Amino acid sequence: MAKITLVDDDENIVTSVSLALESHGHTVNAYYDGAAGLAALEADPPDLAILDVKMPRMDGMEVLRRLRRTSDVPVIILTSKDEEIDEILGFNLGADDYIHKPFSQRLLIERVKAILRRAGGPEEEDAPAAPQAGDPNSRAIKRGKLTLDPARHDCLWDGKPVKLTVTEFLLLQSLAQRPGFVKSRDNLMDAAYDDQVYVDDRTIDSHIKRMRKKFREVDNTFDAIETLYGVGYRYRES
Repeated sequence: MAKITLVDDDENIVTSVSLALESHGHTVNAYYDGAAGLAALEADPPDLAILDVKMPRMDGMEVLRRLRRTSDVPVIILTSKDEEIDEILGFNLGADDYIHKPFSQRLLIERVKAILRRAGGPEEEDAPAAPQAGDPNSRAIKRGKLTLDPARHDCLWDGKPVKLTVTEFLLLQSLAQRPGFVKSRDNLMDAAYDDQVYVDDRTIDSHIKRMRKKFREVDNTFDAIETLYGVGYRYRES
């Protein structure tokens, strides 16, 4: 069972989503405005957060922006807007997924399951066992200054911690597993997203851009993730 924080000012959505998530074994803490939601997220971090965009006191994008200063908790953004710019902004700020209203409860549940599975956290009461130590995706990776430990979701660069979201971690893990080999955006989508989730090329680019920024905050010479324009990305081991 996962602990989920839901922040949305629509009482009907809060009720229906909470019931759906609780019926799958999750615990839901709901808040009706962004400021209250952010305070709760910072005081008691959940396994997953679901944020509406349009809310009183503080909108969902601002909640996400402030949350990402200190937390890599997985985040799903809900919005009634159908503008591409909002989706791009959400991913640039570090969202892990994005769902447009109106949406089916089944879709939301599948997205929640997918993100919790990617994060290595609890999914449902009858969820399959976590990957065993022999699984290549569970092995720690050491590449030059980079150390990745999937079991602990830890990322170090030259011994300094780098806080990555679930999606960023999975993208970097995919690149670092085979340094020097080019990964197309489709390859990276497969590594970081569930089969039922479609994202476009710009979403991957946004995640890579944000990831580079985080590494450059601890080492301004960081250049281990190379862009091959029109082809994809590769990890360069220095």
